[in-house]
Amino acid sequence: MNNNPIGVFDSGMGGLSVWRVLREQLPHESLLYFGDGARCPYGARPHEEVLRFTVESVEKMLSHGCKMIVLACNTATAVAVEHLRAQYPAVPFVGLEPAVKPAVLSTESGVVGVLATRRSLDGELFCRTSAKYADRARILPVVGEGFVEIVEQSRESEPETEETVRRVIEPIIDAGADRIVLGCTHYPFLREVIERIIGERPVVIVDSADAVERRVEYLLDEHNLRADKNHAPSYTFMSEAGEPYINALRTKVGLCEGK
Repeated sequence: MNNNPIGVFDSGMGGLSVWRVLREQLPHESLLYFGDGARCPYGARPHEEVLRFTVESVEKMLSHGCKMIVLACNTATAVAVEHLRAQYPAVPFVGLEPAVKPAVLSTESGVVGVLATRRSLDGELFCRTSAKYADRARILPVVGEGFVEIVEQSRESEPETEETVRRVIEPIIDAGADRIVLGCTHYPFLREVIERIIGERPVVIVDSADAVERRVEYLLDEHNLRADKNHAPSYTFMSEAGEPYINALRTKVGLCEGK
């Protein structure tokens, strides 16, 4: 048993979409969330910057006793997960990659749209996965232009947001896709908008949060790291962006300040 927190890292607020699933499915586990809001977004930054930012943030999380790190950021995973596993071999790391496999295996039209950041789509992880399934479906990689900024600024409900999202989603559907993969953890916060745009058309949205949670559970058991069943969990939020941003993180997941 280990009552130390599971660390959840993202470039900003997006990883909270994973945090929510972990909190729901692992009610005894403490969670420490680090959102690098001061330097978000990562998606178009150079590889070297993303690597340095991610390593710096993870080191701070480990200094607070995290027993496991979830890189709840597709861009950070693509750039840094192998480096971190080599640097900290005793720490279990869970990374994210776009859920291409379940989308390809379930598509009926044979066309799958993958929404992600530019850095994720350029990464070796995505290229390798896409090549593996290229003979099963046509995979359309698409950058969610402006999506991260909308979520970071909590503009999901503003009228102009739907038009921004529509400009990205409609061409994917017009190309015949019946599966749209949300390949960035910010994007699930726009799920309702995407669903309105899809309407009655037979298009299914696919994301990775549930698969990540299952991997976390597997590693907790493999390394004997589960918290005691009587443990009262704590939820800690960290960011170099300051207290207003930390409060915004808490608000995003429905926690009042200090709760």
